Amino acid sequence: MIYFMFATGIENSYPTIQGGRVRQDEMAKCRHYDFWQKDFDLVSELGISFLRYGPPIHTTWTGPDRYDWSFADETFAGLRARNITPIVDLCHFGVPDWVGNFQNPDFPEQFARYAGAFARRFPWVQLYTPVNEMYVCALFSARYGWWNEQLSTDPAFVTALKHIVRANILAMHAILRERPDAIFIQSESSEYFHAENPQAIGRAETLNAVRFLSLDLNYGQQVSSEMYEYLLDNGMTRDEYHFFLRHNLKHHCIMGNDYYVTNEHLVHPDGQTEASGEIFGYSVITNQYYARYGLPVMHTETNFTQGPAGDEAVRWLRKEWANVLRVRNDGLPIVGFTWYSLTDQVDWDSALRENNGNVNPLGLYDLDRNIRPVGEAYRRLIGEWCDVLPTQSVVLTVPVFPPSQQGGEAVQNAQAQARVFQQVSQATTPTQTDPTPRAVTPEPPPPQPPQTTAAQATPAQTPAPQKGQPS
Repeated sequence: MIYFMFATGIENSYPTIQGGRVRQDEMAKCRHYDFWQKDFDLVSELGISFLRYGPPIHTTWTGPDRYDWSFADETFAGLRARNITPIVDLCHFGVPDWVGNFQNPDFPEQFARYAGAFARRFPWVQLYTPVNEMYVCALFSARYGWWNEQLSTDPAFVTALKHIVRANILAMHAILRERPDAIFIQSESSEYFHAENPQAIGRAETLNAVRFLSLDLNYGQQVSSEMYEYLLDNGMTRDEYHFFLRHNLKHHCIMGNDYYVTNEHLVHPDGQTEASGEIFGYSVITNQYYARYGLPVMHTETNFTQGPAGDEAVRWLRKEWANVLRVRNDGLPIVGFTWYSLTDQVDWDSALRENNGNVNPLGLYDLDRNIRPVGEAYRRLIGEWCDVLPTQSVVLTVPVFPPSQQGGEAVQNAQAQARVFQQVSQATTPTQTDPTPRAVTPEPPPPQPPQTTAAQATPAQTPAPQKGQPS
């Protein structure tokens, strides 16, 4: 049982640009394919037990019900051997070439089968982010025209959004059939739009409603009348909307909030926006999201460039950690914090729109795997706070077990209780269509690791890049 999850991540974005001709594979750009064993060692050296991580979807999911597990078998065995708990990121801003893009109506059901196959292959995995940053993925792909389908219309945005969220929901159902005690951490960008003056209030209010759409649909939250009309005017049907209301898996979820200095925006009267910088900050915006959904919270992404003085990222870490403690002291059940990512990233200064090879100094380590000052600071922070947090303010026990305990009696009991809950829930709710009806040939088991002894009306037309980059 876990009281607080200190985490980092391996950046595994892989959208396509230039009409689908170029794939921005961050694992390749950051040389993780070459240094994955070293990267996992670095996670352990920092005292971190949780890693946001997932296999590269475009090389793993090779066709309908066809998978190449070779890299995943090696890497997940490596995580298990080191007793690192993965938060498995199955879709991070892109899909395989054969799927096309997020306008493809077959994507949700196909992706659910992929998620189910992964869960069968790696039954010891308990934590998942099926689709990362659903709102951002739809926005950048289908409204800003930057990635994947590179469209910029409201109907394209709504189509991408409904397919992405439906894929996330069906994937959760598929995973739960294999792992009934699975927990889903929705890593989603937490945003806020500030009106520049009274003439911009209406536009800002609309944008502040749009920011919630992905989580509203995912958690079965009824949207406002304005957003309902917007969804239906741009291609969502009544049946599609009611699908989201019916498939509520909130009791399996932790709400992951990502926050960067670029997540707040200034709205002008003409509807254009620009980055406002930090005005409210993480704690204020997270309180807004918690008031809406009432779920346990995890700070799932943040970072800041190291900068010329060398301590900018360290100061941002201190600020974000103070915000986490503020949220906790406000009485919200916050269960984790993440510096994203382990190493520097590449080309996020252009939000992956350009393939320039620019190294962005955002990691706990640089790309030569030398620790940065923020890495040292994060290691100290973890050491100082890991034993204090269970005695402070709100304490929420999360039923998560490390890899070394998977298969043990406690996990078996938790799974048995989850199965009973599922049976009761299914008996008291309308029958749902099985999203993965086609039989899938069982996969051979993966290699076993060594035994261990350790237990919008769309948003702004001119947004700021994500991942902590300056506008």
